[in-house]
This record gives sequence, C-alpha cells and structure tokens, in this order.
Amino acid sequence: MAKENKWHVDFTGPHMASMYAIETYYVNLVSPFQRVEVAKSSLFGKCLILDGKIQSSEFDEYIYHEALVHPAMLAHPRPRTVMVIGGGEGATLREVFKHPSVEKVVMVDIDKDVVDLCKEYLPEWHQGSFEDARLELIHADARQYLEDNEVAFDVMIIDLPEPVEEGPSRRLFTRQFYQIVKKRLNENGIMVLQSGDFSLTFMEAHSAIYKTVASVMPAAYSYHVFIPSFNTDWSFVITAREGDPFKELDSRELDRRIAERDLQLKSYDGVTHQGMFSIPKNIRAERDSGTMIIDDDNLLTID
Repeated sequence: MAKENKWHVDFTGPHMASMYAIETYYVNLVSPFQRVEVAKSSLFGKCLILDGKIQSSEFDEYIYHEALVHPAMLAHPRPRTVMVIGGGEGATLREVFKHPSVEKVVMVDIDKDVVDLCKEYLPEWHQGSFEDARLELIHADARQYLEDNEVAFDVMIIDLPEPVEEGPSRRLFTRQFYQIVKKRLNENGIMVLQSGDFSLTFMEAHSAIYKTVASVMPAAYSYHVFIPSFNTDWSFVITAREGDPFKELDSRELDRRIAERDLQLKSYDGVTHQGMFSIPKNIRAERDSGTMIIDDDNLLTID
C-alpha cells in the first residue's frame, strides 16, 4: 500500500498552484514577520517555506544560490566587502565565502526566528557559514540600516522573499530603496536581487522590479534559471553603480575567473551564464511592455 502524504499547495497566482507531497513537518510556526515552515518533501528533501511559498529545497538550492551570487561576485574584479540582505538559510553566505578576496560580509535579516531555525534545521545549506569570523550578522530592517549607517560595499546581494501583502520586504523593492543602495555601493560596485517568476504568465512582478532598478541604475540585466522545486523559471536582476557590469565579461573570462578563484561550483560556469542571460524574444517583449515603477506610494504586491 502506497504511503499516504500530506500535501503542500504553493499558489503561483489566483488561478494556478503546484502541489508537493510532504512526509513530515519539522517546523510550523508564525514569527513576528511571517509564517515559517520547514518540511521534508518526498521529491525535493527538506524545504524552507515562508508565507506558503517554497524558498529553497535540499534537492536544488545550489542552482538558485549559485545563480544569485556568482554572476555579481565574478563581475567584480576583487570583491572585498559584501552585504547580504535576507538570505536566512545561510546558503547565500556559503557561496559568497567561496571567493578568496572577501574580507567582510554584513548580513541583515529582519527575522531572527527564521535565521535561528535555519541554523538548526538547514545545516546542509549554510555549512557553518554563520560561524565565519568575517560575518557580521544583524537583525534589523535593512532599509533603516542603510539609511542610518555610512557604509559601502563592493557587492550587495538582495535575497528577499517576494513582496506579499503585509510581508516584511515590500519597501525593499522600491525606487527609493534602490536609490539608497546606489549610495552604498563602492566604485565598481555591483547589486543583484532575486526578482520573481520569469514565466510568460507571471511576468508582471519581474517587469516592475526590472524597470524600477533600471530607472535608478545606468544599466540593468534580467537573467533566469529553472528551479525544479519552484516548478518555473526564476529571475534575477543585476546592475552596477556605474556603467555596464558585463561589458567586458564574456564566458571565457568568466571561466578564467572561476578557475583563478578556485570556485567549486555545481551549476554555474561560462556556458551556463550564456544560457541564463539569453532571454526569448516573447519574454523580453512581455517584460518591456510593463509600465510600473515601484514606489513607496505605489508598492508591488504578489498575490
């Protein structure tokens, strides 16, 4: 007789959802900021679920985190100071610390409960990164932190949950926030952020984030990678304080830098980079047809 599973339903939108067989729940609680679940999926292993949406899974988190971290880190010739906003699992830190030039990482995550739970239940993700002496971990509102502190970074990696209604991250996707970020980037500074579903059906959020970043920065790129546990292509936006971060960075140079830094990666290299930054014509058209600029008075909300 087949084992009977519980089912997690992850709503992509009001008219679509994905279902995941769940063998057991390790955590199911409400923090001061969001609902937090750590569960074991029959297909994807352990999963972190925030406000009903899978954030990462044991099976494929490396695809997401390598895609998030390494294009930005490799676009910078020698990243020494890095800021991570969000990233509670610790896997973003894990990938950042692979770069030998890194001297200091400031991670700001507002939800201490999530970070503490990830430390305990997701060691496969962080692999001890929270104990690295180069890390300064702060539990605060990242926007307020940047407004209050005269700090600057070579790379800023924004790894936040989607801006759901009443969620903790909505004011970290606005034009005003990216203006603050721009002031906190060093010369040659790079910013990257996760920016939502990249499928043709759900392009509205990515389009708004992309256009909002492009309204503040001199150049912006969309890129994407398929994440099996998300059951969709997932998107990112990368930009630089000055100029074009990839003007002189082709696949050959990326592979040279990966080898020079002795990065042990499972998914990302020069060939993968070409695929991630190659966007079909119809997707580009849908992205570019959007008109929304996210503002403090006109916030983006993912249903």
